Amino acid sequence: MFVRELKRSLDRLNGARGKTPEKLERTTTKFSSIGIGSIADLLLYYPREWVDRTRVVPLKDFNKKDEKGRKITVCTVAKVIAHDWVGFGAKRGLKVYIEDKTARAVLTFWKYQETYTKILSIGESFWISCKFSYNARYGDIQSSSKIVYKRATDEGAFKKLFPIYHLGKQITQKEIESFIKLALRQYGSSIEDEIPQFLRARYDFLPKSKALTAIHSPSTANELEKAKNALIYEEFFYLETIIGRKSMTRKAKQRRECKAKFGLQERLLERLAFSLTVGQARAIEEINRDMDGPFPMARLLQGDVGSGKTLVAFLACLHAIENDRQAALMAPTELLARQHAENAAKLLEPLGVRVAFLTGNMKAAGRAQLVKNLTSGEIDLVIGTHALFSKDVVYRDLRLVIIDEQHRFGVLQRQAIMDKGDSPDLLMMSATPIPRTLAITVFGDLDVSIIRDMPPGRKPIETHLARESNEAKVYDFVKRRLAEGAQAYFVYPLIEEGEQELKNATSMAERLARETFPEYRTALVHSRLDEEEKRQTMEAFRKGDARVLVATSVVEVGVDVPNATCMVIEHAERFGLSALHQLRGRVGRGSAQSYCFLVYSDEYTEDAKTRLMAMLESADGFIIAEEDLKLRGPGQIAGFEQSGYLKLGMADIVRDSALLEQARVDAFAMLEKDPGLLLPENLVVSAVLERCPPWENVVF
Repeated sequence: MFVRELKRSLDRLNGARGKTPEKLERTTTKFSSIGIGSIADLLLYYPREWVDRTRVVPLKDFNKKDEKGRKITVCTVAKVIAHDWVGFGAKRGLKVYIEDKTARAVLTFWKYQETYTKILSIGESFWISCKFSYNARYGDIQSSSKIVYKRATDEGAFKKLFPIYHLGKQITQKEIESFIKLALRQYGSSIEDEIPQFLRARYDFLPKSKALTAIHSPSTANELEKAKNALIYEEFFYLETIIGRKSMTRKAKQRRECKAKFGLQERLLERLAFSLTVGQARAIEEINRDMDGPFPMARLLQGDVGSGKTLVAFLACLHAIENDRQAALMAPTELLARQHAENAAKLLEPLGVRVAFLTGNMKAAGRAQLVKNLTSGEIDLVIGTHALFSKDVVYRDLRLVIIDEQHRFGVLQRQAIMDKGDSPDLLMMSATPIPRTLAITVFGDLDVSIIRDMPPGRKPIETHLARESNEAKVYDFVKRRLAEGAQAYFVYPLIEEGEQELKNATSMAERLARETFPEYRTALVHSRLDEEEKRQTMEAFRKGDARVLVATSVVEVGVDVPNATCMVIEHAERFGLSALHQLRGRVGRGSAQSYCFLVYSDEYTEDAKTRLMAMLESADGFIIAEEDLKLRGPGQIAGFEQSGYLKLGMADIVRDSALLEQARVDAFAMLEKDPGLLLPENLVVSAVLERCPPWENVVF
């Protein structure tokens, strides 16, 4: 039986049935709060980390960091040398002074103090596991986390590897550990391997049953490492197998090819007052080649903010239109879709291209006529939002689908627009650069085009960090730029008053208009405004009627105002790295020097400091994307988490990139040799895919 087939509820565990029904029901309810509803869920609920008490870490090393930059846990034999009391009454605490062969330190207890005076008696030696920090006020090393101790004579019970799990409400580590031990004892030996035998032998992987046991209860660090490798490889192997099968399915589709005609593209290029950058030219060459190929295109176009991806997309549309087909460009917001439609009208309508704009806010009469024209083929290019895949929208011959800011759409939404055509070409665009390893993993068999260069004539944006206490200087600087005729953005994390220490866009718009920039018109835009109000506000800012735009991150995409040269992001520590970079990209769209001020409060985390320093040190979106991936992990970057991507339990594509690459090679080699997975050595793979539904839900 494969582990995912253990769908029985937790009350089927032999030891669990010994509990009273009421207590068991309370326990299983607590487990369901963290997504554990079956024995399979329980066994696949991997520890988030392991505390290694097998290695001695002396007190003198308390301030060292591990490979992830986290403070190391001390693990040492120490002698209790004194007791002392601190505080009074209910706030009275016990200080236990200890020393090992390298240093002295203090353990502090705020509960059950009298008990600890008896257990941790003076003169006795104990194994101690705890994190420590230096207290400048008292000039000593003090405990800063939960203290674990055993008598020095209990070395065997202390020096082990202990799993640490993410905990839900009212769930304890002890409860999770006890239930997992029951599950392993009852079902562990019957769990079948999911990696083909020839691959398991090649890499000397542990059998699945032993790997699960070692993950939850490792006896040695080496055994834990072997278990991790086996489970990580297995996840990647099946992910890449699904990717490979999707690739084969797509490439097996036959469709009418485009003829190599590029007259419309050439006419557009002749009309432009500039030449394509090297990156743009290479990207459209790759797209043209795909569209002329024997199977549908699936390509991701990446480029930093302002690199000219939209022009490349329009050129791709022209290739489809020249072959008497239709193209659709879908954007996540009406603001961005409208901007694309306006640019398309200026650039493409003089070439005879019939452009239409469709959103969910269109009035019924106009919408009905537009849909009728789309169905009859009187529209060549339609640009819009989610409305493009509404049930009543029918295309005559949809050949090319372009999805801008693709990470803002869910998997099913992307599929819905694709289903409107007969195996149309797909071009997804992202201004949030994604590291190549991540792209090939989460986007299946997509080819990737990258525009790394920027259009000539644009000056690098100057980025500055400013404490909130120095924001007056930032306001004065912006005021001077406004006096010179420029425009400015002010961005806030909240729309209205929420957390007391945070400024919000609504109240700050009033304050800036009344106190800071009274001589200039200030406008406000955020997600709660209706689309027409947003449009009017943005149009006023674009025309220069409003000189200051106060906003939330709604302006992260789809705003192109060349005269805006100042971007002020307040509470910058509250924004993600990707959002900060996107917001900075709203300025620098013209030839004038532009500036970005990241205003931060005194209360910020180490991660926030890392993000702000990354913004200060680099303007390269690809470097920033790599840093974002390190900070947030693959589950959250670029919206993959909400899009349904990367439902991996143990694997991490950054940390485990070597295993990912190997699993990809092995999976694709297997499929190339045996596409139907019919050979005896591959039958286990087809069985896993058939019998374990979770793998069927991995979609791209």
